[in-house]
Parts: sequence; C-alpha cells; structure tokens
Amino acid sequence: MTLFKEAKGLKKYISQQKKEGKIIGFVPTMGALHTGHMSLISKCKNIVDVTVCSIFVNPTQFNDPKDFEKYPVTIGNDIFQLETSGCDLLFLPSVGQIYPYGTKNLSHYDLGNIENLLEGKYRPGHFQGVCQVVHRLLEVVTPDYLFMGQKDYQQSLIVKKLVQLIEMQVEVETAGTFRENSGLAMSSRNMRLSEKQKEEAIVISKTLEYIKSHYRSTPLRELELYAKEFLLNSGFKIVDYVSIANAETLQPAQNALEPNGLVALAAATIGEIRLIDNLFLSA
Repeated sequence: MTLFKEAKGLKKYISQQKKEGKIIGFVPTMGALHTGHMSLISKCKNIVDVTVCSIFVNPTQFNDPKDFEKYPVTIGNDIFQLETSGCDLLFLPSVGQIYPYGTKNLSHYDLGNIENLLEGKYRPGHFQGVCQVVHRLLEVVTPDYLFMGQKDYQQSLIVKKLVQLIEMQVEVETAGTFRENSGLAMSSRNMRLSEKQKEEAIVISKTLEYIKSHYRSTPLRELELYAKEFLLNSGFKIVDYVSIANAETLQPAQNALEPNGLVALAAATIGEIRLIDNLFLSA
C-alpha cells in the first residue's frame, strides 16, 4: 500500500493510473477502522482496479467541538488493517491539504429539505461539513466509484445529492450495515462505550427489528412513540428520534405501502455516546 499525505502527489498518481485505463474506487473514512470499513474495502476491490482509502477527521462536520476532540484516533492499527486488506492507496491529509484556504467561508450546498430532517435537525451544519469534505476529496481522488455504509444512511443520500449538484461522474455504492454478533451496528464510536453500555446499546437494533415486525399491523406514529419510550426505559438517556420514513425522501411515511419503500431510523444517547442506526422495512 502506498501512502500519500499531499493532494498533489495523489492526484498525479491517480491521473497516471487512469491514463493506463485503470478504474478507481474510493472509500472515505475518519479512521478508527472496523470490520464494516474493511467490508467496503473488500467490495471496492471486487469492482475496481485501484482501491483508495482516505483517513481524515473532518472538523467542519462536528457541530459539537467536544465530540471532535474525543473522536477516536487509531492510525497505527488503521494502516495495519488497510495493508492486510489489500488497499492500494491511503490518503492521510492534514487539514491544510483538505482546506488550503481555511475552514471559513466554505461553499454552501443546496441540499433541499433532506438536510433539515433527522440528523440535520439535531446536528445543524453537519451535512454542509460532510459535503465540503467529500467534494474536496472527490476533486483529489476523482474516483469512478465511491463506497459508503448504510449505517450512515441519510449521509449516503446527501452524498448522492452532492454528486448531482457538482455534476461529477461517480457511482455511489451503499453497502449494508455490519453488526457485532450482538446486533449492535459497528461504529467507531463504539470504542468509547463501556462493556455495560455495549450490552445496553443492543436495544437500539432490537427496537428497529421490533418495528420491522410490527409496521404493517400498527399505526406508524404509534409505533415510533412506543419505540422511543422503550429506548428511554432501556438505558438510553436521550432519544433524538425514531422515525419510520420514506426510504428516498426520509419524510415521515404515511402508510406501510408507501412507494420507494420504508426505512426505520433512530438516534439515541447512552452515557455520553450518541449512536445512530437504521433498518430497511420493505423493498
């Protein structure tokens, strides 16, 4: 695996690969890699000729500075996992490489109402930060394919919208959520959970499974309310939302047979750690 810390060198290398007819795949991450990330690398390698991974903890997408400061950094282990997985290129940039003109007065993206729902409502500015960093990374890597995980489902929809806005020819591939044996969705934030909290956190995935089992027979808003109360009674101190939504627009679903399929999404805090998860209810 070849490591690049400067955008200029990486762009030059990828340009040469493209001249040779190579297909480029890209997996952007913020590090603290786990099996879910490795599954994206594996999927990428199965489709493309050159697999690129980036590790960059993006300051502009954290609306809480304390969350940014506490985000886990495990770069040595990350590099080991990427080398073992057969990743071809690692982009490990500084903030200056991503934002050469600073982090003020950055581009604003017209994402529509989806920006203000769910995660957007509770993390104002978050998706603008996501778009700022992904746009810059796409400019550097110029991939043919971009791979993302379903756990950050709303983010994947936002990135697809971004690709349309910037009119870039890149295929966004979303891979299913990887879970611990317990059912807990794999997340870098899980590193900050105690063993007791990990056991309690399993409830969030079980709650989504309950919704999947009952959404055809129970009024949707009633089911959301029950799920939220269940989480609050099971160790979560804050539940930002439990939503049964249209899988394309993320607007609240009106019935179980709504076009585009349904997805159940939840965000809840256990201890000091905010977790998100989702589950498709119908195709």
